[in-house]
Amino acid sequence: MYMNEDEKKKLQSKIGDSVLKEIIPRINELAHKAKKEGLTELEKVEQAELRKKYVARFRDNFKKQIEMMKIYDKDGKEVTSKKVRKIQKDKNLRDD
Repeated sequence: MYMNEDEKKKLQSKIGDSVLKEIIPRINELAHKAKKEGLTELEKVEQAELRKKYVARFRDNFKKQIEMMKIYDKDGKEVTSKKVRKIQKDKNLRDD
């Protein structure tokens, strides 16, 4: 999917993580260059490192979101997993 500059800026403004705001434009730039003309060996190494940083940051952010969640069934009873409840207690995110 190709985005114009306005769409890219709009998407980037929604990203709350400053590291991702720096990484994503460069990842996209290298991806476009790779498709058009290819990358140098140095650029390939940079691309791989940026992707690793992106995935690590994404996983960390996703994990934090899951750790903050409380899940309820249709009757309003909390059904958050025991593992997540323990993590939340350990991080003082739960009162019970």
